[in-house]
Amino acid sequence: MWAMRRVLFALLVSVLVVGAFMPAVVEGADAPKKIVWKSSGHGPASDPSQIYHDLLCKAITEASGGRLEIKPFVGGSIVPAYKELDAVHENVLQLCYTCPMYNLDKWSAAGLISSRPGALAGEALRTWFNYGGGADLMNKMMEGYNVMTFPGALSPLPEEVFFHSKKKIESLEDLKTIKARCMGDGGEILKRMGMATVIIPGGELYEAMKRGTIDAFEYSTLASNWNMHFNEVADYVYLSPVRAPSDPQVFFVNKDAWNALPKDLQLLVQTFIDRFTQAQHEYLVYESIIALEKFKAAGNQVLKVPAEVNTALAAEAAKFYEEKIANEPPIFGEIYNSMKAFGVAYETMK
Repeated sequence: MWAMRRVLFALLVSVLVVGAFMPAVVEGADAPKKIVWKSSGHGPASDPSQIYHDLLCKAITEASGGRLEIKPFVGGSIVPAYKELDAVHENVLQLCYTCPMYNLDKWSAAGLISSRPGALAGEALRTWFNYGGGADLMNKMMEGYNVMTFPGALSPLPEEVFFHSKKKIESLEDLKTIKARCMGDGGEILKRMGMATVIIPGGELYEAMKRGTIDAFEYSTLASNWNMHFNEVADYVYLSPVRAPSDPQVFFVNKDAWNALPKDLQLLVQTFIDRFTQAQHEYLVYESIIALEKFKAAGNQVLKVPAEVNTALAAEAAKFYEEKIANEPPIFGEIYNSMKAFGVAYETMK
């Protein structure tokens, strides 16, 4: 908790500093018109991503002197979970914080900028998104949709837990005996490898494991998953960077709402989103180190994924994406090849 307090103190200081430069709200006919936005995260209230989303909304409201009030909502409270981007498109929400892979029903390329096999790890992913053309490519993917994003809006997050599982995974054959919640491209690839996969919102995973609906699941980072008490419903915690080397989440905004904002408020929103997404990433890296020991102390077995599973998953992923590039719209190949080229260049520094 000390680390969280330190991060929140730094964020509060940034609120006060920016707020000091904001014009005062003057009562009367010449007072700026108050703008009200609604924004939703995608997870339950206990998820750190939802917590940071809510803190961001409060910070922008305070730093703007109340000129822009952003009302925060928990995932699933305004629209069904994972439908937040649709609500932003329709202007039911003006802002949302969600995982791109939840929108594979609209764009097959959405799974590329997500927790997927072969994706860029945290630092490289955020750098590619901010400076390597990633945000522009995502906006190109969403052309014709009343939604946009911008550099700074992506929080990469640390690598995901490979699986919380009731069953031990010692070989490739073991995957075929497990029914797991696995989202996005990772779920499709594991299905090709013989695993039974299902889509379940994060807030329902605890009960799904208790009822025996599933045997295993992926969700997020060690830190997020500890706060959701997943140690109570799964004996094994499997770690590997192969399935999801990062767990990116992105802020999206309604284009009309964005264009209606005065320039100074656009700058305020973009600056605070950039600050909060980076802060969340750093916080979860730190907290995941601590959470690892908490899972062990709670009696969970923390294990590495067998090498043969990692190798087979990486090979199947490469095959999966080559097939996709040949059959999907051109933007799919543009995003995939851009990320791949950046990853190769990034690795040459090491």
